[in-house]
Amino acid sequence: MKIWFFVLLMVGLTACNGDANAPDDALSGAPTTMATLLGAEASAAYQRADRVRAFSFPADHAAHDGFRNEWWYFTGHLRDPAGRRFGYQVTFFRVAITPGKPAAASAWATQYVWMGHVALSDVANQRHHHDERFVREAAGLAGVQPEPLSIWLEDWQLQAVTESAFPWRLQVAATDFALEMTLQPEKPPVLNGERGLSRKSGEVGNASYYYSMTRLQSSGHVTLDGERFAVEGQSWLDREWSTSALGQDQQGWDWFSLQLADGRDLMYYQLRQRDGTADEHSSGTWVDAEGNGRNVSSSEVTLSANRYWRSPSGARYPTDWTLQVAGESRPWRVRALFDAQEMRTLVDYWEGAVAVTDAQTGEPLGVGYLEMTGY
Repeated sequence: MKIWFFVLLMVGLTACNGDANAPDDALSGAPTTMATLLGAEASAAYQRADRVRAFSFPADHAAHDGFRNEWWYFTGHLRDPAGRRFGYQVTFFRVAITPGKPAAASAWATQYVWMGHVALSDVANQRHHHDERFVREAAGLAGVQPEPLSIWLEDWQLQAVTESAFPWRLQVAATDFALEMTLQPEKPPVLNGERGLSRKSGEVGNASYYYSMTRLQSSGHVTLDGERFAVEGQSWLDREWSTSALGQDQQGWDWFSLQLADGRDLMYYQLRQRDGTADEHSSGTWVDAEGNGRNVSSSEVTLSANRYWRSPSGARYPTDWTLQVAGESRPWRVRALFDAQEMRTLVDYWEGAVAVTDAQTGEPLGVGYLEMTGY
């Protein structure tokens, strides 16, 4: 039902543009796979991530016209002075509904639609709050501006506080919680894959341009149930833009962003084939305490699920993992802080706060976020 709603929304927005171009193929019928949603059948008129490019900051924090999909993905762990813990997610998705600019001379004509996902994990009460909205990039309702960076979906906003690149201020007022956060990077951007070109399959162009900022010192306030909490912690930013990411034989992925107590960070995504096996294009990045990154291949990582949780949607998610990375003396256990952190949105998926411990001794090693799709 939600998929059909989104398709009708896309078709309606394109019709309102008065554009002669039909909607993109992936939006003209009910998409049934994650690959379709990520542009596996997108028009050839879009640009594709098919070669290594030079990255430039702060310019690349802003939008990249010509690609079909782009997102700014924040996750983080926060704690108040009394030790109460929260996890959060704020994501801004920008989706092109036609490769070219609309021909209609109207304030409502647009080439892009924005989707926002926000979530708050209340660890003490094991409650997961989330919200979603869709806004067209027209009449000032949503958009992105560079230097100083500004991204907004109505009153959901990310803005540079000053004319310089940082700090950033993140503000969200969701249905039943609010988040106000100031973000200051402790490490520079790290390029994932081949100098920022992250190949997702063997097909040319099934890739994204992808960088991460793995340590953003975070401070601000969380408002929940009428109570305002002063919080501090660490956030993580993932940035990707692409036109076609997954291949038709790929079902989904398991994505880990882990911040270790020794100052190191690990990003790893396991792409899954339709038969459930791991795809050879699974990949990741090690980031040392100084911010230097190196690529991690699928041959260096072993993942196995220890336990599954059945969600109200019917999906069965592995919320407890053993992860072994080459060069580490012992495996890690990556476990959800609580199971019920599913995002019941346009596409149901699991996105939640996790703890990292030594799989043999139980010693705490760090925290992170886990995203699982295609279940």
